[in-house]
Amino acid sequence: MQSLFGESKAFIGVIHLPPLPGSPRWGGDLSRVLEQAEGEAAILAEGGANGIIVENFGDAPFRIGRVEPETVAAMTRAVDLVCRTTSLPVGVNMLRSDALSALAVAVAGGAQFIRVNVHYGTMAADEGLVTGEAFETLRRRRLMNAEHIAIFADVLVKHAVPLGDTDLGLMARETAYRGLADALIVTGPVTGQPAVADDVATARRAVPDRPLFVGSGVDSGNAARFLAHADGAIVGTSLKQGGVITNLIDLERVRATAAVFGEAG
Repeated sequence: MQSLFGESKAFIGVIHLPPLPGSPRWGGDLSRVLEQAEGEAAILAEGGANGIIVENFGDAPFRIGRVEPETVAAMTRAVDLVCRTTSLPVGVNMLRSDALSALAVAVAGGAQFIRVNVHYGTMAADEGLVTGEAFETLRRRRLMNAEHIAIFADVLVKHAVPLGDTDLGLMARETAYRGLADALIVTGPVTGQPAVADDVATARRAVPDRPLFVGSGVDSGNAARFLAHADGAIVGTSLKQGGVITNLIDLERVRATAAVFGEAG
């Protein structure tokens, strides 16, 4: 994964897009959404992030299964713009866990990886039961000649509880070796809350040969503790003005976080 991000400890900043067309809070002006995406991509690049992931975060409440065509179209425009704004590797997260749409957006928009909240197994989430689609995702990726696009898969993802085995180490192994995920993500219970350091260490021991990322609650104060076991982190809430997830990204917070990652690497 160092070849993708260029650093031994990768700092991936999140662009939480405002509501997109068709969602309940859609504001009616896609140009403003794209302007925000472009501006935040530039801030992340200037502040020292090693990668960016784009999420349709403003589209809550989310659905299980395929998102609507208008969501795919808007996400593709946003991801394409972010990819043209910066040379950083860009990823796509299509909430809630629509891997095939994320993969399609990545192919059309020029992204290098996707995040899949439930890639293997079944989780009971806020929105209902989410079942991984590793079978379909891997085959569709091969069909599109898109095997250069990495699959980052959550293990026992936030905002959900597992149906079946709760052994994080076992689920990490299953996701990596049966689901064939390229990288694993460990999170806390909800967005903005940190993972348990012991959970990160457990996943590392269980799967020593896949890149491992922390996917929630990382900030400049606790990053070093997690990076002792992880190869990087996906950082969102703590980069926002005042640490409030609905605010815009703050350049000085990005710089402070990048400095910690640089020291850990």
